[in-house]
Parts: sequence; structure tokens; C-alpha cells
Amino acid sequence: MKTTLSNDALAAYLARQMSNVFPDREVAAAELTPFVEGGLERLALCFARISDKYLPAGREQLFNHRHTDHYAMFLYLVANTIRKMQGNLELADKAYALNKALHAIDVYHEVELPEVFFFQHPLGTILGRAKYGNYFMAYQRCTVGAEDQKYPVIGEAVVMFGGSAILGDCTIGNNVWLSSGTIVLGQDVPDDSVVFGQSPNITIKSTKRHVVRDLFNHPSGRR
Repeated sequence: MKTTLSNDALAAYLARQMSNVFPDREVAAAELTPFVEGGLERLALCFARISDKYLPAGREQLFNHRHTDHYAMFLYLVANTIRKMQGNLELADKAYALNKALHAIDVYHEVELPEVFFFQHPLGTILGRAKYGNYFMAYQRCTVGAEDQKYPVIGEAVVMFGGSAILGDCTIGNNVWLSSGTIVLGQDVPDDSVVFGQSPNITIKSTKRHVVRDLFNHPSGRR
């Protein structure tokens, strides 16, 4: 994967952002370098499976630090990588909070998103501590959260269009499309479905479309 900044330059860039936004201390680039490298490795796995006009299939992928969807994914992965590598959680907190400040997205570093995921202009999106399957996509103003401390289980190949929500004790199957404004609260959704409406009055229709084939870089549609 190509990048618009080298790893060292990107670590320095992020360190300056953290130091300016959170002026409690100066963050050194060297503190961030291993986590930037780890985050970029994970981001490359995502980008290799995404088919998008900014990430066209069949070409070497490019991470552009000025592309805000790219950078939102990167900041989540840096924060989560810091946690996974048992790094300084102060830095994980700052990467998480910087993501909220820059992109209005709330994905805490304890949240485990899958290996392959994609954010599409995700302003106002909140992703909580659910279980996420691979090939997960979220657009703007999406919410995944708990009801009575119970979180959803989300299958593979699920796309949440703008303003949709998955809440509470429910299981979302594989290859599911949540249409704009759909709210699923404590109701299960089967595989290969399109969902409309708001709980308890949701409408579920079967579909032959494939999230993996149509939205990700996998022509067979197999997961």
C-alpha cells in the first residue's frame, strides 16, 4: 500500500496533532511509530478488500492522510493497536478523542472491529462494544449500542446506511443491508436480508445482492 507520507512522517504528523489538540504534554513521534506501522499494516488489509472510487480494484491501494474517511479508519486502528500492543493508553485515548474531534465518529479503542471494515463519510456514527463480523460497512449517523447492557451480534457482510441503528440483544445475520433510517432494537434479522423501518415494526425482505461482491473487492460474493 502506498502512503502520502512515510511512516516516520506520519508518526510526526500525528504527534503534532495530539500535542496541539491536547496540550497537556508534547507527544514525541517515536512514541507513536510502532503503532502507526501496526495501524497501517491493518489498514492495508482493509483497503485490499475494498472496492471504491478512491480505492479502485486492481491497483495498488493508496492511503491518503488528507482523505478523511481514510484518516478516520487509521486513527481507530492506531488507537486499537496501542491497546492490543499494551502501549501507553494515554496515547490510545488521544487517538480516539482526536478521531471524535476531526471526524465526529465515536469508536472507542476497546471496540473490536473486524479485519475488513469500511467507513463511508461516517460523521455522527457511534459504534459500541458489539461483536462484529468481517466485511462491515458504516455510513453517516449510524449507531451500534446496548440496551440493558446487552450488545448486538453482527454477522459477516453487513452494511449500515445513513441513520440506521442496531441496538440491544439481537443477532444480525450474514449479508444484511440496513436501509437508511432503519432501527433494529432487540430483534433478530436472518441472512441475506434487506431491512426497512423501525422496531418493533421492521420489514425484512430477502435479497440476492451480496455485500461482499457489490461493495467490497471480492467478485464471487463469497466471504
